[in-house]
Amino acid sequence: MANNRANKISALLITLNEEKNIDEVLENLAFANEIIVVDSFSTDNTVEKVSQHKTVKLIQREFKNYTDQKGFALEQANYEWVLFLDADERVTPELKEEILQIVNHKENTASAYYFLRTFMFKNKVLHFSGWQTDKNYRLFKKDKVHFAKDRIVHETLVVEGESETLKNRLIHYSYANYADYKRKMVKYGKMKAMDEFKNEKKGSWLHSIFRPLYKFLNHYIIRLGFLDGKKGIIICYLNALGVHAKYKELKRLHKNL
Repeated sequence: MANNRANKISALLITLNEEKNIDEVLENLAFANEIIVVDSFSTDNTVEKVSQHKTVKLIQREFKNYTDQKGFALEQANYEWVLFLDADERVTPELKEEILQIVNHKENTASAYYFLRTFMFKNKVLHFSGWQTDKNYRLFKKDKVHFAKDRIVHETLVVEGESETLKNRLIHYSYANYADYKRKMVKYGKMKAMDEFKNEKKGSWLHSIFRPLYKFLNHYIIRLGFLDGKKGIIICYLNALGVHAKYKELKRLHKNL
């Protein structure tokens, strides 16, 4: 039984209103031995579209936070190797082959693997603006990891053993349009504020001004965002807006104590 499990992959997704992405990402993950989607009661056509993929397991569950939802999804995996993607991410053919080589390698392997990501601004590559070194854990052994309980957004994977970084990049279609990305950055900013509020951190009006300004200048100048042209200005501004949203929300939370 152990050998039967060893070289198989459980692909996991958590979703909320991902009708624009869901068909493509499920087709992209077709090489996995099982695909499990944990949906937070989407109000668009996500559930209907998932249901059309007969081999995909769909679970609907109330969303509390990212750590809780991803931890639950991880528990549902039936195989040793887990490939955990976001709905706006895509595995390239080269990356797929690298994943399969690792999973089927008979010698010792790392417990978890980082994926470098290529950030897509609509359908064009964003080369700089702070995203050039972006990477996340996406492939790991189920029994060697868990999600840290003290984070509710930008969840932290705790790994027992070694970590390595894959050579080929994951494609990240994060920026569909201005309004969508702005909403995402403000949402993440507010959730980060809740993390810091739980840890009794405070933010002043100075933080809400200078921290976003630093974020913008750091990504636009030091991280070479200006080389991305207009795209760089937009991304650096919206990332800074997320920082502003965090400190604004942190101030509101303390005020309402």
